[in-house]
Parts: sequence; structure tokens; C-alpha cells
Amino acid sequence: MVDYYEVLGMQRQASPEDIKKAYRKLNKEEAEKKFKQVAEAYEVLSDAKKQDIYDKYGKEGLNGGSGGGSHFDSPFEFGFTSQNSDDVFREFFGGKDPFSFDFFEDSFEDFFGN
Repeated sequence: MVDYYEVLGMQRQASPEDIKKAYRKLNKEEAEKKFKQVAEAYEVLSDAKKQDIYDKYGKEGLNGGSGGGSHFDSPFEFGFTSQNSDDVFREFFGGKDPFSFDFFEDSFEDFFGN
């Protein structure tokens, strides 16, 4: 049986405010992790050279690994951009925090013209 307190890392005596904070923190961390994976996959697969190296040698080929003993012209030529995930989220969501209730309220106001 799943213990929801354990999932959120909370004690049974946690206040509703503490539960909300834990939820937002964990949800944001998981979303950032997934967003980084998606961004990395897009960065590789949208670039023909990186995609070719990835298809031949896997992720290790992009990181300058030997890819099973095979070599190519410039093994250290490719890498990933390390952009701060908060900056990526702000850019993607128009400067708003998608994990705040204000984000949804503003979106509904924009949608319904209130």
C-alpha cells in the first residue's frame, strides 16, 4: 500500500501549507528533470551531425567517449548546453512560474478576458 505522506516526505502531523510546499517542490524537481531530458534529446536529434553521432555511438559518442572503440574526426566537438532549468521554464512559460496557483489564475483571466 502506498503511503502518501511518505511519497511527499511528510509526517502525519504536517499542516496543509507544509503539504502544499512539499508537493510543489517535488513536482517542480520531477518536471525539471524530465524537461532537461526532453531538451537534451531535442538538442541532439534536431542537429544532423549530433544525431548521426548519437545514432552511431550513443550518448557516449557525444560526450567524447569511444563508442565501443570507434573513432571519428573530432570526438570532443559536440556537447550539451547547460542552461539553468529555471531560465528554461521562465522562457517556456512566458516568465511565469507554472507551479504557482497564480500561473493558472492568470492563464484563466487571459483566456476568458477577465
